[in-house]
Parts: sequence; structure tokens; C-alpha cells
Amino acid sequence: MNLRPLQLQNNADRRLRAGHLWIYSNEVDNQATPLKAFEPGEQVVVQDARGKALGIASVNPNTLICGRMLSRDLRYPLDRSLLVHRFKVAQSLREMCFDQPCYRLIFGDADLLPGLVVDRFYDIFVVQISSAGMEQLQQEIVDALNKVFQPQAIVFRNDGKMRATEGLETYVEVVQGEVPELAPLMENGVNLLAPILTGQKTGWFYDHRENRARMQTLVKGKRVLDLFSYVGGWGAQALAAGAREVVCVDASVTALEVAAENARINEGETRFRGLQGDAFDLCKALVADKERFDVVIVDPPAFIARRKDIRNGERAYARINNLAMRLLEKDGTLISASCSMHLEKSRLVDILRANSRELDRNGQIFAQGSQGSDHPIHPAIPETEYLKAYFMRVLPSG
Repeated sequence: MNLRPLQLQNNADRRLRAGHLWIYSNEVDNQATPLKAFEPGEQVVVQDARGKALGIASVNPNTLICGRMLSRDLRYPLDRSLLVHRFKVAQSLREMCFDQPCYRLIFGDADLLPGLVVDRFYDIFVVQISSAGMEQLQQEIVDALNKVFQPQAIVFRNDGKMRATEGLETYVEVVQGEVPELAPLMENGVNLLAPILTGQKTGWFYDHRENRARMQTLVKGKRVLDLFSYVGGWGAQALAAGAREVVCVDASVTALEVAAENARINEGETRFRGLQGDAFDLCKALVADKERFDVVIVDPPAFIARRKDIRNGERAYARINNLAMRLLEKDGTLISASCSMHLEKSRLVDILRANSRELDRNGQIFAQGSQGSDHPIHPAIPETEYLKAYFMRVLPSG
């Protein structure tokens, strides 16, 4: 493969040499190698200001992050062969951590495959592509998955928001095999179902696996409220762990229908209740009805998608956690999570502290969690560490 050079400005190579994978458009020497001369998705040889090669990257001249490093070795551009190698390396981590083939197989940058996510549901693989570079390699991705895993089915869930930024069309396509409406999976020893063709993202959120495992130890015989429940990832596992009752709250009727099915297959249908609607409004109604729960789980979507959303997003986290605390029994447990990368851990702790004090309660954080092992953190890319969860008892003041 004869690759053209992309030259960086003076000192723009420091982050890449430290391990980062991203190149910003203002770091390119446009006089030496004009960005607009490249095709979206084209692989290039990245050079420092002196012309020394740093590795191979894919380029999109139309985006702020205009380059993503794919290989540090000029002998190995990203092709079927390197994808096979990276898939095997990723598989070895997951097999070291999990005893069932249900996990996030590829977590983008952290698995050195920027712009690619692959979730595994036994022998069904769900692929999400969010960069022009990976879009050029669709067939190679399919071929590499078949080489390493021989999957029953492969689905492209290429309908994420990031694709518009990269100038890519959105679509959902079964590219191999047959896919059931609800795909089976196992998490923490619990059998579950995920709507991989129609649900959010890839249909399931594996990232909270280890936090849900901790939750299971806290709910036996307890009344549990699962806010923003989606298809019952928390709630169904609470039922499997012996919760007395679980109330799932979500805006989506179809998500709650799947949550009810997840409750049923775990022999919890008589202990399950779904409430459809806005979580804030439904919490206010539950407070007005003097409902109380032993455990309340707050796992909302990202209220802070961009830096400019921080102020309003923090207010939303404060409001929902305040309502959740109002719904707790006197010595109840709040599990408060955030998937907003732009919300710092310390700020979420501040929000929990401030709202417990506003209600004249004492907070006692006894555990904290992050994303699961199948969402590894790239040590040079802080953005790969995004998930946080706090387990807090909310006690009477005094």
C-alpha cells in the first residue's frame, strides 16, 4: 500500500509520542501537506515537522479530529491481517476477565481501533462504525470477525450520532446470518435479552456489569427503584438477586416491554412493575404519593454530551439525585451513576453531598465503581475513562 505523507507542525507530535491516537486539524502543516487534498478515510503516513515517520493514521479532512493513529509500524497498515491480530488481542483480555462470550469485544481507541465498537452476544456480533477510516474497512472487518470467531450473525448498527460528524450515512444492516428480535446474553450469571436491531446503541450497555454485580449483593428482600431503566439491565438483575419488588422507570414503552420480558425469564414477573414516562415527572409523582424504596438506582443518559452542556447537565444530575434521595427509606441506598465523560468524579460527589445536606440527610459513600474490564482505559486518552458510579447510604441527620 503506497501511502501519502501527512506532516505535522512543530511540536504537534508530542501527544502522539506519549501514546495518544488523535490528530487535530490545527496540528497539520497545511503548507507541506494540505488537509483538503486527502480523501475521507484515507490512510496516510504521519510525519513530524522534520519529516520523521510516526506511524499510519486514517484521515478525515472535514472534522476537528482529522486523524486517528492506526499503526506505529509502517509495515502494517490497517487491513484484514492487522484487524485479525487486534481482534485476537482484544479477545484474550475478555476471556481473561469473563467466563461467558458476552461482552464488548472492541472498545475503539482503547483497543487501538479508533472509530470501531463491537459487542458480542454469544455468536452474534454487533458492529458500530463511527469514523470514515473504519467505514472504508467494512468488508475487512467482517472477514476478520469470520476468521477469528466464525460468528452465527453480524449486524452493523451504524446509526450513531458521531457518523454525521464524519459525513457518513446512518443505517442498520444484518450483513450475515439471521438475528432474533431479542438476542440472548448473560451478565453476572443472569440470563437476559437485548433488542440489538432496534434498541439504544448496540442494544445493551455492558459497561455497568461490575457495578450491577455489586448491586446484586445489596438488594435481597429489598424494594428497588430503577430510574432510566432501559431494558432492565439493573432491575432484572436485582430481581434475579432476590429483590422483593422492582419498579422500572423509562420513557420508552418498547424498552419497558423488554424489561418485563427480562423480569419474566428470571422468574420475577410478579415482582416487576414498569412505569412509562419522564423520570423527573414520575419521581415527583412517587414523592407526592409518599412511595419509599430501599434502593434507588440513578443511571441516566449522558446529560453532558459536550463541554458547553456542563452547567445545565450538572443541574439535571442534581435534580434527579435530589428526587431519588426523597424516595429512599431512612437508611436507604442510592446508586448514582454518570456516563458523561465531561462530568468529573469530584463534581458528582459534590452533587450527592450537596443534595443530601439540602434534605438534612447524611451521605455515606461506601463503594465506587467504573466501567467494566471490557471497556479498558487507554492511559494516554482520558476520554476513554467516562463511567462512574457511587454507592451511598443516605442516613437521617443526627
